[in-house]
Order: sequence, then structure tokens, then C-alpha cells
Amino acid sequence: MFTLNRRVALMSLGAAAALSLAGCAALSTVVADAQTFGSWPAGRQPGTFAFERLPSQQRNEANQASLEDAARGALLKAGFTESADPKAADIIVSLGARVSRSGPAPWDDPLWWRWNGSYWGWRYGPAWRPYYSRWGYSYPMDPMMERRYDREVAMLLRDRKTNEPLYEARASNDGLTEGGKELFGALFEASMTDFPQTRPEPHRVSVQLPPSK
Repeated sequence: MFTLNRRVALMSLGAAAALSLAGCAALSTVVADAQTFGSWPAGRQPGTFAFERLPSQQRNEANQASLEDAARGALLKAGFTESADPKAADIIVSLGARVSRSGPAPWDDPLWWRWNGSYWGWRYGPAWRPYYSRWGYSYPMDPMMERRYDREVAMLLRDRKTNEPLYEARASNDGLTEGGKELFGALFEASMTDFPQTRPEPHRVSVQLPPSK
């Protein structure tokens, strides 16, 4: 007899497979919300740039260098050239990035897919529990059902001679992981898509990731 539990199990497996396939297809594209501000001078060419590190950023050179590597492609694509001598650069670039983890509330998702419940039951444990138990053994919580990561990057371009801020770009998205250099590179590229124009209102931008090697 084809029971209700079997129907629910098959529906859950089918949904999980569909999400897996959708996730694989989406790996080649990063979708982000971007905002740009400032007043880049009309007729001014991008010119040369150099990165600036704040004192706090200088304490972790490896992380900051990785962030600069992620942003470099977006600046080159916008027409800038990295200066061999930072003191001679036309533009000074300041970077920022942050990742915050959140556990969705049940009302965030109309289908309750990431609700703290099981595929066969309605709810099987509070959100703060580090492990769940089914069929007599424990295992870590499913991250797809428990948490998401909000990722954001910011870039500020200033005139080296006058120190005037000329252009500010931001981009953000969320997902199931903290991301990596390729993803942050795509976020920086999304943030600079409008350059030299500005669009202060949040707007959606899609960026194609380079093919895997």
C-alpha cells in the first residue's frame, strides 16, 4: 500500500533533487543587489589606481590581499589600470567586506523549507540545538534548513591629490555558504557595473562567473 508517509518522503526527495539541480545551474551566475553613489567627473577617464589599507586592515595582510585580488578584476574591467607606484596613482581605492550568518524565522519562507522541521514530521527540535536525532543516532543540523549567510562588499574611490570621494559602490547577496574569492570578485564586479553612472536605489545585477578550470 502506497502510504502517506511514502508519498511525503518521495515528494521531499524530489524537491531536494530539484533544488540540487537548480543550485548546480546557478553556480555559473551570481545575482546581487547593487547600489552606487557619488559624482564621477564628466569626461574623466578611469586612470590608474592603488589600494589603501586602513590600520586595522594592515593587521591581517593575507585576508586584505585576498580581498584586493577579488576586487582587482572589477576595477580592470571598468577601465582602470593598477599603478606600479601607489604614490603616483590617480585613484585611491578602499575596500570593505562582511559576512553575517542568520537563522531564518519560520515566516521568512512561505513553504517553510528552511523551517526547523523534518521531511516527515512537522518539527523535530529547537533552532538552537547543535544536533538532531533520528532513528536512534545524532548528526549535525542541516545548514540548508538552519542558516543563511548575508554577504556584502563595498568600494570607495577617492582622488589621490584632493582626497575627494568620487565614487562609492556596494553589492550584496545571500546564500548557504560564506562564499570565497570568486564569489566576492563577482560581487565587486556587480558593484561596479554602473560605473561611471550612479544608481542609489538597490537594483538587481547578474554576473557570470568564469568557467571552472
